[in-house]
Amino acid sequence: MLGVIAGDMIGSTYEWTPIKTIDFPLFRVHSTFTDDSVMTVATAAAIIDGTPYGRRYREFARRYPDAGYGASFHNWMKSDSEEPYNSWGNGSGMRVAPVGFAFKSAPTVLREARMSASPTHNHPEGIKGAQAIAYAVFSARRGATKKQIRNGIIRRFGYDLNRSLDEIRPHYQFDVSCQGSVPEAILAFLESETFEHAIRLAVSLGGDSDTLAAMTGGIAQAFYGTIPPEIADEVMGRLPPDLVDIVHAFERRFPM
Repeated sequence: MLGVIAGDMIGSTYEWTPIKTIDFPLFRVHSTFTDDSVMTVATAAAIIDGTPYGRRYREFARRYPDAGYGASFHNWMKSDSEEPYNSWGNGSGMRVAPVGFAFKSAPTVLREARMSASPTHNHPEGIKGAQAIAYAVFSARRGATKKQIRNGIIRRFGYDLNRSLDEIRPHYQFDVSCQGSVPEAILAFLESETFEHAIRLAVSLGGDSDTLAAMTGGIAQAFYGTIPPEIADEVMGRLPPDLVDIVHAFERRFPM
């Protein structure tokens, strides 16, 4: 799941200053983790010890209350209500990658992805976005080709993956919906040649760059198998120790 955090950090400084090129510094002075990383680690923690996803999300969000959550999630985090708020936002997709890394069958991955989305993102599009990212991670980890991943996502979820980033990029704008960002994140992976290239392609779309790159990063890590050491070291050096500990614990429990 370190690929998610890398994408989040690399994209973090471009979220409000979008770029339309793959030629940019990977890390800048203010590159940092955001809610994407915090919630991904929360998902991993829930999987490790069997705690309900919603409980972990609220716990970690309260631990890092200024990580950049959306208004609806922030209100849910502060309340004691366990009622979801019917979100179709891409928060369900950015935090789900550990599900694709941890579980051993497609039906289980899809079930757990739904469970991970449901505490907040119980809208059908929120659930679909989480399932699509988790399924892509799972398929990549299991050795599927890019063609197989593309066809599987189209068949199961109906996303349009027959577009190119060059067609999308000029007109793409900030979009926090699953339906307007999950397919684009998957396409960035499908057009990539390496892990780093995948992250650069995702960020180059502009828009919600940290979340796009986070979703792309999880799939790319699963497919390419490793993250360049210079990127991994930079990411771990910028992550708080308590989150680093969970990343290490998850990697030990669920090795690639």
